[in-house]
Amino acid sequence: MPDQETQSQPTESFLAGEIEKQLKTVFEQMPHGVPLYLFTRKGDNEVLNQAAKTLIGAFRDLSDKIEFKEFDLSDQLAQKWNVTGSPTILFDPERTAIRYLGTPYGEEGRTFLGTILLLGYRTSGVSEQSLKILNKIDSRREIKVFVSPTCPYCPEQVLNAVKAALEKPELIAVEIVDIQSNAELAEQYSAFSVPQTFANDVLIGQGAQPEELFMASLEKLEPQTIFIPESDAELVETDVVIVGGGPAGLAAGIYAVRSGLKSVVVERGALGGQVAITPIVENYPGLSRVPGKTLVDITVSHALEYVQIFQGEEVLEIQPGEIVTVITSRRRFLARAVILATGANYARLGVPGEMRFAGRGVSYCATCDGPLFKGKKVVVVGGGNSAVTETLHLHNIGVQVTMVHRRDAFRAQEYLVKNIFANDIPVLWDTEIKEIRGKERVSEVVLVNNKTGETTVFPTDGVFIAVGYTPTVELAVKTGIELTPDGFIKRDDHHRTNIPRIYSGGDVEGGYKQIVTAMAQGSEAAMSVFEDLMHPYWQEKKAATGG
Repeated sequence: MPDQETQSQPTESFLAGEIEKQLKTVFEQMPHGVPLYLFTRKGDNEVLNQAAKTLIGAFRDLSDKIEFKEFDLSDQLAQKWNVTGSPTILFDPERTAIRYLGTPYGEEGRTFLGTILLLGYRTSGVSEQSLKILNKIDSRREIKVFVSPTCPYCPEQVLNAVKAALEKPELIAVEIVDIQSNAELAEQYSAFSVPQTFANDVLIGQGAQPEELFMASLEKLEPQTIFIPESDAELVETDVVIVGGGPAGLAAGIYAVRSGLKSVVVERGALGGQVAITPIVENYPGLSRVPGKTLVDITVSHALEYVQIFQGEEVLEIQPGEIVTVITSRRRFLARAVILATGANYARLGVPGEMRFAGRGVSYCATCDGPLFKGKKVVVVGGGNSAVTETLHLHNIGVQVTMVHRRDAFRAQEYLVKNIFANDIPVLWDTEIKEIRGKERVSEVVLVNNKTGETTVFPTDGVFIAVGYTPTVELAVKTGIELTPDGFIKRDDHHRTNIPRIYSGGDVEGGYKQIVTAMAQGSEAAMSVFEDLMHPYWQEKKAATGG
């Protein structure tokens, strides 16, 4: 098909209402146009081709700043830019080397929009620290970021890569690879967990990384686990620093500000915590059935009306005192109090093969990675609400699921359990995984019956682990905060830790792992901070002891 600029009849917009108005305004303010080139081949991924054309057309109709051209893969421009897959979107290919393999729908719509805006303003917006790292790169970097439309963490990681490519267009190229429409490429790289990032075919990141950490991994061509700024970052003075942007942290932010305290939330990863990757929430009061990501978006929007959120920053150190100093990967905060709402991470089985095959068949997020296993066999390990919810989600998207549970009965809610039996999903009771095996990726698991001792080999393409959570207490331990025997933060009825001015809230305290309880604990912690700052209990104790 010859070069054709797609300017026929306007595409029927699915960006209706207030969103469309806002986007029109933002696009018109962009100082530069953004050329988008779509390459397709008739009969090859036709549904995705049409979806990509509709998506780009809808954005093109909002502003003449977005230029849309469509080409066939036989066109010489496809050869010029080495485009081989259908559909492929090139972003301003005369200036940058940024392309999307697939159709950016679902969560990836945020990636698409974010990339357009960065190109339209021709600014990366990277931090001073990130820019220092990028300036050290003096050789070519070919980045591949594997993504899924159902992954809320993927856009954050992709935009890190796009920012790097905008700062160093002569050295850095980015391919964004949708694992659903590019399953063979995902297989080739064993990218069975998203987001997963490669540079020059070297794995540099699993999961979303803070911006500076991504840049450091890109520069060194190996995954980095911590970033130490070369100099002190911007200084921010506030009343309360809340560490963690999950349900507890966001609720704490709302309640602290409504109490009259200037507050900030610092979150190193995606906002919402575990809720963001929960397929469906059915027990949140007032919302009988809501996707976890939607619930997070509602909560974050509410919180932003009150509290400033610093996302993508990791808290490296807390220095207690009358004024608490909080040092992050980007700046310092001076605060009168700190609330630790750091939540909990996925618990691991601790069996041979688990770490080796992480991202290569072993997953902890059915929402993120489930679509890649459509039509394949997997096992889900666990017997609580999370395991049952993830099993039902996988079953509903066409994955052949078998549950493996070490007990003889589920611990999940009765409503969820009934759905397991109603859908005839197999369950291996009294069974544990002894080992996960495979070559390049998972191919089988070794199972043991914990009552009979019988060992069997069970063929499977994937292992989804949902056996609970472990509290994120590394920062608490480093600060000198006492823990309970179970490893959670030890606190009193007012959420006070053993260190004055430092409080806790949410899953990091233990108890019920529920959204409503986490929010309640975060809110209680914020109100305790307010009351204690008005009437400091530590001064009363000091006076009582004559200190």
